[in-house]
Amino acid sequence: MPLTPRTPAPRARVRTPRRRKAAALLASAVSVCLLAASAPATPLGVGDRLFPHLGNPGYDVASYDLSFTYPGSNTKPLTAVTTIDAWTTTSLDRINLDFAHGEVDSVEVDGDPATFTSAGEDLVVTPDEALPAGSWMRITVRHTSDPVSEEGRDGGWVRTADGLAMANQADAAHLVFPCNDHPSDKAMFTIRVTAPNGYTAVANGLPTNVDRAGRATTWTYRTQHPMATELAQVSIGRSTVLRREGPHGLPVRDVVPTKDRAELEPWLRKTPAQIAWMEGKVGPYPFETYGLLMAAADTGFELETQTLSLFERDLFTEPAYPKWYVESIMVHELAHQWFGDSVSPRTWSDLWLNEGHATWYEALYAEEKADKPMQARMKAAYGASDRWRAAGGPPAAPKAPDPGQKISIFRPNVYDGAALALYALRQEIGRPAFERLEKAWVSRHRDGIATTADFVALAEEISGRDLGTFFQDWLYGEKTPPMPGHPDWKSAVPAKAAPAK
Repeated sequence: MPLTPRTPAPRARVRTPRRRKAAALLASAVSVCLLAASAPATPLGVGDRLFPHLGNPGYDVASYDLSFTYPGSNTKPLTAVTTIDAWTTTSLDRINLDFAHGEVDSVEVDGDPATFTSAGEDLVVTPDEALPAGSWMRITVRHTSDPVSEEGRDGGWVRTADGLAMANQADAAHLVFPCNDHPSDKAMFTIRVTAPNGYTAVANGLPTNVDRAGRATTWTYRTQHPMATELAQVSIGRSTVLRREGPHGLPVRDVVPTKDRAELEPWLRKTPAQIAWMEGKVGPYPFETYGLLMAAADTGFELETQTLSLFERDLFTEPAYPKWYVESIMVHELAHQWFGDSVSPRTWSDLWLNEGHATWYEALYAEEKADKPMQARMKAAYGASDRWRAAGGPPAAPKAPDPGQKISIFRPNVYDGAALALYALRQEIGRPAFERLEKAWVSRHRDGIATTADFVALAEEISGRDLGTFFQDWLYGEKTPPMPGHPDWKSAVPAKAAPAK
């Protein structure tokens, strides 16, 4: 997310070996989910340092089935049905889901009506009987999904000139649908969208069905790889879907406002070659399809929603943006498909692994394709690094978001500040080892989640060196360490830390 400068069937509840995902590990740290039925409903979380009430313990989601009916106006709520299939990882007499900004009509657990209430931004569901650990459950919630944002709240539905799109990072998917809204619990998705004829709906993954009935059309899409809730995408608009072929026959599809098709096509033609460039750096593209969603909306950012990255249309139509800059931003979001989407962060403190790598390949592409030297960019970043650390924290220990501004965790310290740490690592272990590390990282953790500690361990394995002190200083230090190979580089002292005269 660079800021723009400017389904299986229900089964009987039997004890089965639970799958070991990090969501379950996090759940063990907050086993307070074992609430007595008589206790007041309370919001829970999986213990994320930056978002304490995000996600929920006690279960591991396997799949989401989302159905939205668009009324033909982006100022009116959509009717929706969310079905969640999950395994319980501990005994539950209540199930907390993240959900806010919508009206709930009914909830069922395994086909039986369940009572429900709200607690903070949680929907707390009480089934008719407790669920034992290791059991399969299906939760069906009938609700509305409101595209009109709450004042001062970031994300969720984005209203475009002709419809809607989604921007759910970092904690906004639960403004759209009930979910376990934390990247540590990835799942498969099926998404159905019904809209009046004349609109086109596109979502993550590949299309499986288009059903036209009377005055409405229903599109169905399904992912072939697990996905974090913050990466879900649905586009509804008067759009054209452009299709082309990427490397190895990869289906590439772009979604553009129909009236802008001719103007945007020259940019869209660049995507297959950019995918091939990234594959040359880190290995095969990790998903079933890719494409750009160019939205007529003013978001202030671009977003790496899985298989269908969200872009502001004006990034491509505003003549003030240099061609090389626009192309490098395209590569930034493409790089996220490996770093952040396929390999997702276990906690939001691991965000630097997403943004630092996407910024790295953005800069590397600009160096190789537009003669914009990486070293010059990194030297400039080094000069600002101490200021960034003072304002936002070190790359792997970012400060909490500003009140009412959840996306404020996306500060320079996790972009160029984190890319600077990667540059230092390449200087420290050498280019060949660094490039092997990058390929091994996305291969070993494909379709999974990973932590900063995992990256450190792999870097030590690949390089054959103890890098504990190096990473401690670069990822967690209050001050920027000396740059290997560039002892002359200086970082400006933050104003508040300047010595008194």
